[in-house]
Amino acid sequence: MGAGIAQLTAMSGMDTVLVDLDEAQLGRATATTATSLQRFVRKGTLTDEQSQAALGRLSTTTSLRDAVQGVDLVVESVVEVLAVKQAIFREAAEHAPADALLGTNTSQLSITEIGSAVPQDAHRVVGLHFFNPPVMMHLVEVVAGLQSSESSIERAVAFGEALGKQTVVCRKDSPGFLTSRISALVRLECLRMLEEGVASPEDIDKALRVGFNWPMGPLELGDFNGLDTYLHILGSLESTLGDRFKPTVTLRNLVAAGRLGRKTGQGIYSYDADGKRVPATS
Repeated sequence: MGAGIAQLTAMSGMDTVLVDLDEAQLGRATATTATSLQRFVRKGTLTDEQSQAALGRLSTTTSLRDAVQGVDLVVESVVEVLAVKQAIFREAAEHAPADALLGTNTSQLSITEIGSAVPQDAHRVVGLHFFNPPVMMHLVEVVAGLQSSESSIERAVAFGEALGKQTVVCRKDSPGFLTSRISALVRLECLRMLEEGVASPEDIDKALRVGFNWPMGPLELGDFNGLDTYLHILGSLESTLGDRFKPTVTLRNLVAAGRLGRKTGQGIYSYDADGKRVPATS
């Protein structure tokens, strides 16, 4: 998600710094971005010059402190673990300009709790929930924490619109916001149908893509985002909203076995070394 958001901002004309602790991961992200941009060129959506210009606006670093110097906006997109996000916001708030907007791409954690790590700066902490893949999906969900200022919400909406996205504002910092709680329930029901043998994963995903116009089936989306990430989300939603978000046995077992989806080569589906899905054999 972080690499996808970085690509989107660079394509929108914004100088962008992508941060990760792992140099190898940054290299993979840059290569993936270059490949993605060339797809847009082949489709005629971008010219080759525009593609090269976008890539030129994207730089990488392993230092968050260096990355946030002089920026207008920080967008955090890491694992859905509150303590990890809070640590990032403490460092970002310390070294970014005092008027920089601090956005989190969390899909379900409390914006207020994330902002509590920087109490003097909680007014500029907002939710900026993108959808995967960010360069293709049309919505950005802006989420207000209890301390988020109205000017910060307005800036977040303006940022989403500057990216060419439509925006909605979740005014109440409620678990799962407007979208994640709905998506989580649909994906859970698909996992339950898979466990019950109602249909193959391919047909379950096809039914949602074709019948409900989903750009990606719920099961393949889980593999794309990482099943461990989905399990984190469900655990948090279950603790706040109850048993209807209780993870299935299949999901728990897949994560326990290290079958996390595309990033590990196997999840609900199997993938080759290039991350392309391997057709199921009968």
